[in-house]
Amino acid sequence: MNKPLADRIRPESLDDVVGQKHLLEKDKALYNLIASGDIPNLIFYGPSGVGKTTVASIIANKTKKSLRRLNGTTASTQDIKDIVAEIGTFTAPNGILLYLDEIQYFNKRQQQSLLEYIENGKITLIASTTENPYFYIYPAILSRSTVFEFKSLKWDEVIPAVKRAFSVLSAEHKIEIETEDGVCEKIARGCGGDVRKALNSVENCFFATKTVDEKKVITLQIADELTQKSSVKYDREGDEHYDIISAYQKSMRGSDPDAAVHYLARLLEAGDLPSACRRLVVCACEDVGLAYPQIIPIVKSAVDIAMMVGLPEARLPLADAVILVATAPKSNSAHDAINAACEDVSKGNYGSVPRQLQNKHFDGEDAAVKGQFYLYPHDYDNHWIYQQYLPDVLKDKKYYEYGKNKNEQAFKSYWDKVKGNKQ
Repeated sequence: MNKPLADRIRPESLDDVVGQKHLLEKDKALYNLIASGDIPNLIFYGPSGVGKTTVASIIANKTKKSLRRLNGTTASTQDIKDIVAEIGTFTAPNGILLYLDEIQYFNKRQQQSLLEYIENGKITLIASTTENPYFYIYPAILSRSTVFEFKSLKWDEVIPAVKRAFSVLSAEHKIEIETEDGVCEKIARGCGGDVRKALNSVENCFFATKTVDEKKVITLQIADELTQKSSVKYDREGDEHYDIISAYQKSMRGSDPDAAVHYLARLLEAGDLPSACRRLVVCACEDVGLAYPQIIPIVKSAVDIAMMVGLPEARLPLADAVILVATAPKSNSAHDAINAACEDVSKGNYGSVPRQLQNKHFDGEDAAVKGQFYLYPHDYDNHWIYQQYLPDVLKDKKYYEYGKNKNEQAFKSYWDKVKGNKQ
């Protein structure tokens, strides 16, 4: 029994796979492909512990091809050459089904070395990855494969696997196992949608419980102590990192304080205080902006406090600031203005600074009309006087449009009265 419990009880039938109903229910595309036995090149994309390897193993058992397994974290180019060398020999008369786990760790050259054999059908590839395949897999491999996305499991989908695990352990050790009410649910909830993690917790609970009268009673207390903390699925180098940050800012922008503090909690649970602070400040400037400009120093102060006190207390000023940003009126007028201006500059669409704004007070001999002619606004009523500020080629350009919020409309009303038809 040296094999992990997760491997010992791995389902051998699609009907026993938990979750993934969008892929594995009858008449779904993947289900029908597997049932046909005519397996194309496949890429399984999704988080850890949700059934990618299990489904690949079931497929391997349904094909007449010789199964070979590689893991992208440890396999070398020589391992690929060794597999290729088997093609057409008595060890692989019908071709090879290669299950390549964590393909994202294969570099471009390693992936390219498989291309010829995938193309001519001598190797059928089933690859799995926890990262977005459209970013990490060589396009030529991707174009010859069908991608299926495996999703995180809901906690109640994990319960059957937990119960089955206790049953298998009972049979293997020839001992009765009784679980207190709520134990299976506690383990399922604590695994963060990762079946493998849930089964590890089952095994830990089993061995940590004393046998009394030839029976083990798994208590809720022991399950609580040994169930791994629900790892917020979060890899600072992976897709989940960007997904959570994206959801965090979009929830604030969308004025949903409940979702915003939820994603803040996930960032803080992962210890990613810098990202939580950075996106909060960005959101205050980009999405609230001129609708409530006072929010910017308020958020900056909250971030300073959070960085000063550190976790776990940092959650308090950050929660204040996140809820404030989420519930504040919104305007992206400044965001749109600077983006439009940057676009003109990047395209070279600009001209010389108007003479009256230049930082010099003399004219060369080539100047037809000498004098700077700058008008000092504070010398005029309302501290304003019309003059051209943009270069000649852009003199009628409008980058900024007043937002429809109360704050910007008040400014607009003021300047409409001051400027009137003078500009």
